[in-house]
Amino acid sequence: MESAVLGVIGGSGVYDVESLTDVQEVKVKTPFGAPSDVIVVGNLAGLRTAFLPRHGRGHRIMPSELNSRANIYALKSLGVQYIVSISACGSMREDYAPRHIVIPDQVFDQTKGRRSTFFGDGLVVHVSFDQPFCPQLSRLVFQAVQKTGATVHQGGTFIVIEGPQFSTKAESRIYRQWGVDIIGMTALPEAKLAREAEICYAVMGHVTDYDVWHETEEPVTLEMLLDNLKANADVTKQALGHLAPMLAKAPPRDCKCASALATAMITQPDLVPQRVREDLGLLLDKYQK
Repeated sequence: MESAVLGVIGGSGVYDVESLTDVQEVKVKTPFGAPSDVIVVGNLAGLRTAFLPRHGRGHRIMPSELNSRANIYALKSLGVQYIVSISACGSMREDYAPRHIVIPDQVFDQTKGRRSTFFGDGLVVHVSFDQPFCPQLSRLVFQAVQKTGATVHQGGTFIVIEGPQFSTKAESRIYRQWGVDIIGMTALPEAKLAREAEICYAVMGHVTDYDVWHETEEPVTLEMLLDNLKANADVTKQALGHLAPMLAKAPPRDCKCASALATAMITQPDLVPQRVREDLGLLLDKYQK
């Protein structure tokens, strides 16, 4: 099978990309178990693209239950170099209004107990994460959304909470005091794992609500969230259609994402357990002699 270049992780409200052609469904086994669903691989505007519904078809998996290691590893195994995460998010500022789109450049981790690394078990790795979302890919995603005519904002801090409950008013007020711009439940550990897998990762954040801080707006509800996501679903798919040919013409990657492991492994090579070497060969073979 021809390798995919672009991976799309569809969030709430985006469970397929109808414009994919020459489609095949791929079941991928990973050392970390099964990904959320079968991966649909096809051509999108001439670019081989892999689509994975984050919560499974029919939305069966909660944010805390996601096997993100399997999801990212599976996309890596298909050759994916770029991942665009389609994410529902709440806005923590007045000018990022519902049905706007945000391409964040920073993230703040408020999750609890999620496995956020492929490593451990005898192999210690510390990747750089000062820029958690690939600046080059994020810029292209921003330009692709602009081409749809939708209102899109470049930059912002994305706070990721555990969920599945929405925030209390006290939490929402405190998050705003911290200076965060949008809030969601799934960008982590995906972004950390993508960096360890040397995949460029960017978020297309779809604002569905004002969380619960906004005194003149109704408290966030699932119905509100889904209505706004449906309204933006066509924008998502149009933007991906614009992004694909941009990536097809892009030069070879020279961002930090592409070589994140080059100086990140601290364990003495001959002490790395053989089982770890085998399980993580997909990530490590380029560096193992």
